[in-house]
Amino acid sequence: MNKPLRHVWLVVSVLFLLLFGSTTYFHVIAAGSLNADGRNARTIYNEFNKHRGPIVVAGQPIAQSSPTDDTYGFSRQYDPGAMYAPVTGFYSVVYGFGGLERALNGTLSGDSDALFYQRLADTVSGRSPQGATVELTLDPAAQQAAWDALDGRRGAVVALDPETGQILALVSAPSYDPNALSSHDTSAVQAAWKQLNDDPERPLTNRAIGGDLYPPGSTFKLLVAAAALDSGKYTKDTVIPGPGTLTLPNSSSVMYNHAGGDATACGPQDQSTLQEAMQQSCNTSFALLGTDLGEDALASTVAEYGFGQRLQIPLSVSPSTIGTDLDGAQIATSSIGQFEDRVTPLQMAMVAGSFAADGRVMEPQLVQQVRTSDLSVISELTPRQLSQPLSASNAAQMREMMVATVEDGTGKSARIDGVEVGGKTGTAEWGEGRAAHSWFAGYAKSGERTVAVAVVVEEGGYGSAVAAPIAKDVMEAVVNP
Repeated sequence: MNKPLRHVWLVVSVLFLLLFGSTTYFHVIAAGSLNADGRNARTIYNEFNKHRGPIVVAGQPIAQSSPTDDTYGFSRQYDPGAMYAPVTGFYSVVYGFGGLERALNGTLSGDSDALFYQRLADTVSGRSPQGATVELTLDPAAQQAAWDALDGRRGAVVALDPETGQILALVSAPSYDPNALSSHDTSAVQAAWKQLNDDPERPLTNRAIGGDLYPPGSTFKLLVAAAALDSGKYTKDTVIPGPGTLTLPNSSSVMYNHAGGDATACGPQDQSTLQEAMQQSCNTSFALLGTDLGEDALASTVAEYGFGQRLQIPLSVSPSTIGTDLDGAQIATSSIGQFEDRVTPLQMAMVAGSFAADGRVMEPQLVQQVRTSDLSVISELTPRQLSQPLSASNAAQMREMMVATVEDGTGKSARIDGVEVGGKTGTAEWGEGRAAHSWFAGYAKSGERTVAVAVVVEEGGYGSAVAAPIAKDVMEAVVNP
């Protein structure tokens, strides 16, 4: 064989190997991930020809499939659409799926391994395959109260049962109508998708569990207080300093004791008890407290409450974080929920709920039950404890401080007659020349009913004026149904 022929043979051999290798990779190795990719239109076309199980809240479907006369076979409807859209997500022949439609696609489509025997029974009996029914933990009254109270303002509300981790409300606003994306009119779907993605209000972002996250402001003082109690050096009655202003360590920056440049000292002779500092949300008190505890203690405490963990509820939750390698000024600023502190509303509901649950942090869960088409239960919610960062006795002290904050402090707007309500307001600065975010994190308990809640309203201003009344409406919907 002469040299040119050898070169041609070598090139052809290499091309054949590349072709064989790529074909093997895409058809064998990567087949599963490609089929599961929500951008794979072929997968969507195939799945639209199958019955898809409903997503149900309190016995009523909020997402369900109906037969159609077109080539797709079924269409997906959402009712009410926007209020539950951050939970359900969308199911689109053009853009794939999001939310629970994506997270539980195998269950809803009937392709999950857990549904093998159901598929086998359907095949033997000649029935068309059926997707499973997913029953959520959401309380429709709490969801409606949160939706109505936010009234379209940018922000989020999360409510959960602190004893079980069941998520009772998960609202993000502004939202969108997933029906506009589930239409079989591809031109209309494309126009709706473009409009949603071009909207500066970011309606597709689930602010309750993700997005850019928020500085928690003074709601973070709950964690600093918990760390102080856990250290054994403090109780709710320990007297701590609270000067009107504080020059930050190794800095010329001055921290004021209250929002808006208010330099009123916390208590006579610039000192108060830890409980009084919580009631009046004294910045300098908690900055000095956090500095005394140190970065390691704060980092350890927040990690036990779930910071840094990427939870699956089964929606994916962005981890909440605080800064690292902090100097004295940064520790002081972090201790009042500023600097690099970033949280989800779900995280702050977990924090507030832990104090109502005797110091236990429960894993938040959104799915109550999964049933086959013949109503057989294939999975059911089991409460799972993530951690216990605080003893029951210290959790009781936290509740006393939080109740005092609502009864005779910054959280008065969250009071509910005849109900034990504890909480903490927050006013989180986040951008020069921008109004602060409004926060409330707390709990309500009446008889056997307990709910923990976190509310954030973007650029809402004082937490006491905006977020606390929203929290009251949501808590009341649960404890006084």
